[in-house]
Amino acid sequence: MSLKIRLSRAGAKKRPFYRIVVADSRSPRDGRYIEKIGTFDPLLPRDSAERVKFDTDRAKHWLSHGALPTDRVLRFFDAAGLMKRAARLNPEKAKPGKKRLEREEAKKAAAEEKAKAAAEAEKAAAEAAAAPPPAEEPAVEEAAQAEAPAEETPAEAEAEKAAE
Repeated sequence: MSLKIRLSRAGAKKRPFYRIVVADSRSPRDGRYIEKIGTFDPLLPRDSAERVKFDTDRAKHWLSHGALPTDRVLRFFDAAGLMKRAARLNPEKAKPGKKRLEREEAKKAAAEEKAKAAAEAEKAAAEAAAAPPPAEEPAVEEAAQAEAPAEETPAEAEAEKAAE
């Protein structure tokens, strides 16, 4: 018979309360158990002494008889100093998915394009500042004469009147 030290749920709906029990591994979670060795109340604050309570002597006894704790109970035992829990590491699960990688690559490419455009604009501004000033423009009077329409000859004026 393989023994487990595990949590058995009690309490009302949405108000969980767990017993720490020693049970046959084939029995259901909330079913028959051999001995109750403690309690766990997840609704209490983490630093509360009443959150996890168990009998360390009985836990040592059942561990010596080959009972294996579940992961959650092993965390409790590790905090109490009964057993050592090795940190789990699953590097494959921590890797980002394909879509996230694609989004990050697109974001990186957009950032590079933006940086490249900013560098080109900065370079153009630096060249414009370093370039000699352009040749002086013609005087304002010359520009006004160039823009003003030429005087119409009397023949052209008569042609316009006739067209109207």
